[in-house]
Amino acid sequence: MRSGWVQLGAWTAATGAAVALSWLGVHAVLADTEFEGPVALPLPATGPPHPGPAATPPTAPTTGDPPSAPGPGPTGGPGGSGAPGSSGTSSAPHPGPDPSADPTPSATRSQAGPSHGSASIQSTPSSTTGTVRSYLMPGGRVALDIRQHDVRLVSATPEAGWTMQVWHGDQWMRINFSKDGRVSSVWVTWNGFEPNVQVDPG
Repeated sequence: MRSGWVQLGAWTAATGAAVALSWLGVHAVLADTEFEGPVALPLPATGPPHPGPAATPPTAPTTGDPPSAPGPGPTGGPGGSGAPGSSGTSSAPHPGPDPSADPTPSATRSQAGPSHGSASIQSTPSSTTGTVRSYLMPGGRVALDIRQHDVRLVSATPEAGWTMQVWHGDQWMRINFSKDGRVSSVWVTWNGFEPNVQVDPG
């Protein structure tokens, strides 16, 4: 019985000591802590957003010359003046063609020599109506306006891959089509007589 009371007293003493130590520790911590009052936080605005200033479109600068003042009206001849407020300039009349000039066009003639590509050559025009004839040969086609005492070349067109050469003089003409060493020709002569056309296919 006595040992039971001893154990109870020891337990009570230990418990009281533990509680006292705990209270001293908590009291020291609470004494060092400073409490601050509550701080009110601002609430966000719930109203509609205020519209900003409207953007003004830039105005393009206008450039240009200022309007000129109207000039004085043209003056009239001796003893009078032009209508007020009218403006303008008077120009001298263009001279007409000289009636003494020769209306007949001068004949144009090229020097003898070769030319390449599609050709259309005119010789001295004749009052006699000619006949256009076409000559087809290896390498191209030639069209001639054959008249009584002269011949005019209307056209000469080479085929693809062929080279064309044209020679002409006062009373003769020659057209060549050549390719890879092959040459086809048209000879025309009209030396004061009826034109003669010779075709050489090569």
